[in-house]
Amino acid sequence: MENKQLQKNLGIAAALSTVVGMVIGGGVFFKPQAVYTLTGGAPGLGILAWIIAGIMTITAGLTAAEVSAAIPKTGGMMVYIEEIYGKKLGFLTGWMQTVLFFPATAAAIAVMFGQQAALLLNNSSLVMPMSIGVILLIGILNTFGSKTSGAIQTVSTVCKLIPLVLIIVFGFIKGSGDNPIMNPLVAEGIRPMGIIGQLLVAILFAYDGWINVGALAGEMKNPGKDLPKAIIGGLSIVMAINVVINLAYLWVLPASELAQYASPASIVAEKIFGPVGGKLINVGILVSVFGCLNGYLLTGPRIPYTLANQKLLPATFGKLNKNGVPANATLFMVVLSVIYALSGQFNLLSDLSMFAIWAFYTLTFIGVIKLRKTQPDLKRPYKVPFYPVIPIISICSGLFVVIDQLFLAGMKSSIISLGGVIITLIGLPVYSFMTKKNSELQEKENKAA
Repeated sequence: MENKQLQKNLGIAAALSTVVGMVIGGGVFFKPQAVYTLTGGAPGLGILAWIIAGIMTITAGLTAAEVSAAIPKTGGMMVYIEEIYGKKLGFLTGWMQTVLFFPATAAAIAVMFGQQAALLLNNSSLVMPMSIGVILLIGILNTFGSKTSGAIQTVSTVCKLIPLVLIIVFGFIKGSGDNPIMNPLVAEGIRPMGIIGQLLVAILFAYDGWINVGALAGEMKNPGKDLPKAIIGGLSIVMAINVVINLAYLWVLPASELAQYASPASIVAEKIFGPVGGKLINVGILVSVFGCLNGYLLTGPRIPYTLANQKLLPATFGKLNKNGVPANATLFMVVLSVIYALSGQFNLLSDLSMFAIWAFYTLTFIGVIKLRKTQPDLKRPYKVPFYPVIPIISICSGLFVVIDQLFLAGMKSSIISLGGVIITLIGLPVYSFMTKKNSELQEKENKAA
């Protein structure tokens, strides 16, 4: 739906709640393990990293919103990058989202679900069957139409708030508060600067979803005034929730213990509410994660569907089933997600997806400055405040994430990141093949005419 069809009836309160709803997912329940493993079981740098990642996200949201408000077209970041840099880079963005970001993120969330379900049923052998099963189940449900998907999202949105609120409130009431919060920063023998990049990449997974915030501009009564308030306010609330729930975890258990569990929130819930109450909270977390996965498998297939309609991917991905759903594109993404999920590595998958997407986020941030120079008269319902300071901070943040993962975070991160680069660059010969094929078909049609 284009901007001219949207009704401008969204006020600041609705926009703010939408921002919070889009960004809060399942990462806040599971990422503390990765965070406190990296710090060697020390709490300080972990808490600081949640705050720094939140600030990075706020500046990113403020910056990218200018592009999405100025280019209010269906397709999101793929369209923004195509408009700014050209069709080839636009395709590469969509290709990366199709074969890497969406399926790897969906796989990470599915592994999270599998670990949580196995913990609830006290059977570790169920992690992989549950992970694959939930991908297949949601894939099937998403072929029934948007009504089914929408109902899942509504229920899961409510359910994800329940465990968050209960853990925060009762964590501080029932926790001892005897565990260290800010000291030490890291364990002995670990250099803070050596792990800060890995910490931020791990935590940014819990903040992902902010790129969609700019899409609100077309439906806001006064986007120039209210959109920055919604972004700063909404993402500040998300940051506060992420930081406060981590403080609540530490109020109950020390960071060294949180690092030992794949699902720290579940262990904390059991400590607070006992075995039965803990299991009920765990069910709420499961429903939340289920809805989060549904969101990615609902929106992800729309990318290959769009590319197929542009004749840049096989036409089969551009077909809709009787329910008006791109079922073939959904099936393709389900298969890729299952393949990624077979690794069973939640943190590896989430780091891979964050590296890939932040490389293109950074191009979007640079695009704000580029558009200001190349198209100064472009209608901008919203302009990033404190230009060019905020965009420059966003660009530096993005470059830090990309460079750190490629070169500074150790051999494992470098290999994962290079794998992401290779998978993304495979899109170039695909683009060349499809454009050449389209050109030949056009020539044949012209001769036949």
